[in-house]
Amino acid sequence: MRGASSAPTLRVVEVVELLARSGDDALRYTDIARELDLSQATTHAILKTLCDRGWASRDPVSKTFALGAGLTFIADMMVARPFAHAARAAAVELVAEFGYAASVSEKVGDTLAITAFEGGESPWPGDHIPYAPPFGAGFAAWDTDEGRRAWIERAASAGTETAARLEEALDRTRERGFDVDYTSPAMAEAAGLVGTLASGAIALPVSIRGTLDQLRAEFSSIGFPNDNSGREPVAAVAAPVFDHRGQVVSLLAVHPLVELPGRMIDSISRRLVELTTAICAPAPSGPPSDR
Repeated sequence: MRGASSAPTLRVVEVVELLARSGDDALRYTDIARELDLSQATTHAILKTLCDRGWASRDPVSKTFALGAGLTFIADMMVARPFAHAARAAAVELVAEFGYAASVSEKVGDTLAITAFEGGESPWPGDHIPYAPPFGAGFAAWDTDEGRRAWIERAASAGTETAARLEEALDRTRERGFDVDYTSPAMAEAAGLVGTLASGAIALPVSIRGTLDQLRAEFSSIGFPNDNSGREPVAAVAAPVFDHRGQVVSLLAVHPLVELPGRMIDSISRRLVELTTAICAPAPSGPPSDR
């Protein structure tokens, strides 16, 4: 969605997300203000409004805050969303079958939101990953020509060798029906830092910007090695979940985070495609079978 974002709205969203992440760690008013670097007045206004609407609750004894019952109806709607429950169930099944963590991610604007992570604590830096190379090839591979170009150009200028390599990676992903990503969590964190610096969010000397552009190009294609000989840890094997229009609504992924032989990657990818195909398949119509 184009246009300027709303800073006040962003602060409200950040408070809700912080409460959601806190789990059993009770948060006081001062904890929230400090964690999000908010003024006391802003924190008080947001929490009061959330409590008034039932989106947050305040324990009268401990003076701590948590998500409120008013969000229950939203949670119910999320569970009822097409494919969401089935994709998460498939992630649980993959963990049991292969012993590696599995996830479900969705594209939210220019980021990939990890909506489910099973089989361990998510190794990724935060709940959102930039929707830019090398992340999200499973979405970009089935996107429109304009969408593919936009994804590539977030990391490489048109006509460059890096852009051509990314275009080839998307074609290969679409042809085989799944994506193999070799970007480690540590490399992902480093790529995020380079992306932040290159975005201009921090004032840097002009002499450094050329180096940053080169680094960003290298990071963007590191997840797609030319020699897939099994000598690199596999960060993710991911397959797309399609809706009835043929558009990708989520990615179902397995995260080995270890070196894998080609036959094991093939085994995981076949199972992924089986599960995502079953999720996408329309429900059978007509009277139930007698068998």
